[in-house]
Amino acid sequence: MDSIIVTGGTELDGRIPIAGAKNACLALMPATLLSDEPLTLTNAPRLSDIKTMTLLLQSLGAEVTSMQGGRVLALSSHDLTSHRADYDIVRKMRASNLVLGPLLARAGHAVVSLPGGCAIGARPMDLHIEGLTALGAEIELRDGYLHAVAPRGLKGAVIEQRFASVGATENIVMAATLAKGTTVLRNAAREPEIVDLVQCLRAMGARIEGEGTTEIRVEGVDRLHGATHAVVADRIELGTYMIAPAIAGGSVELIGGRRDLLPAFCEKLEETGVEITETNSGLKVARVNGRSHAVDVKTEVFPGFPTDLQAQMMALLCTADGVSVLEETIFENRFMHAPELMRMGANIEVHGGHATVTGVDRLRGAPVMATDLRASVSLILAGLAAEGETVVNRVYHLDRGYERVEEKLSACGARIERVKGE
Repeated sequence: MDSIIVTGGTELDGRIPIAGAKNACLALMPATLLSDEPLTLTNAPRLSDIKTMTLLLQSLGAEVTSMQGGRVLALSSHDLTSHRADYDIVRKMRASNLVLGPLLARAGHAVVSLPGGCAIGARPMDLHIEGLTALGAEIELRDGYLHAVAPRGLKGAVIEQRFASVGATENIVMAATLAKGTTVLRNAAREPEIVDLVQCLRAMGARIEGEGTTEIRVEGVDRLHGATHAVVADRIELGTYMIAPAIAGGSVELIGGRRDLLPAFCEKLEETGVEITETNSGLKVARVNGRSHAVDVKTEVFPGFPTDLQAQMMALLCTADGVSVLEETIFENRFMHAPELMRMGANIEVHGGHATVTGVDRLRGAPVMATDLRASVSLILAGLAAEGETVVNRVYHLDRGYERVEEKLSACGARIERVKGE
């Protein structure tokens, strides 16, 4: 397996282009299943998760062609040959469950394995099942697969989610586009990825309003047509690279970055002593006045602080002046990076869903192991600030969500390299 080696102590200076959003693209790709006409996605990220979704769609009979070095994806589902999403593919990535709603809407039946992904919590499918059942689907779990049918077709309904789940919102909205009548989804997720999906579906002919609010209304149509859509910038990659100069020092401009993608995160980062400036090309981030200040962080659904930036923020707070408390409210098992940061000299105490971080003067390089996608990059960030050499092992997680991280950071002066495994 590959490893990333980081030698700390160098301030950053340069520009980093922000790729298209992984989580947005993984929801947009299954939208092709809703139409027999082509869907073209531009500004697609070049990640292993995108390859996994490509394999899944191809296993269903969809055609997926990667162009312009992977930046453009041409998809077509004019002739579906299967309605079964097998475990061998689905286990690699949780977003695979997003084929369920489109298959039900288009074909009236689907068999989808329970998903996999990072081991950061249970992340059950109950909200997906409840929402699709309200639309008229009959869903049964057998042998690790969800067997779903809509014998009388999907019909609009009023659905109140118990939790503002991003994935369930995406599955329900996609299914509702071809349902008979009007669907009202309350307590809908508000994330930019939801807005991006709705904009794409609307370009395909869907009748949807309310994206970005807690109530989305979908008026079903008979069919959707083809479209071309640009994937929104990846706010998690953006936030990650905003932390890089905060933890290492220096100044970095994030090309394509937008403050509205991360409102709560930007506020917290500024509280630590970081200066964020809007530019003609994106956002410029610089650490000012030396050592960062401690802050308390609570993860919440959008527009709150993203759970996907909690690990990176913890890395920053390890060397902040004072005591910080991080509360994780989204996933129950998302502090697995804490013991690895402690190997580097961090002072962290974890109690259930809370982590108390007492800042230390400096971290020390050490061999560490990535446990999930965001934990991987948090250890790289910590390595930028550490004294000596940090070796991050098992970085296959990293390639699921960050493209060419070592190239982007080294272009700003970081001493970082990838070592190929055997």
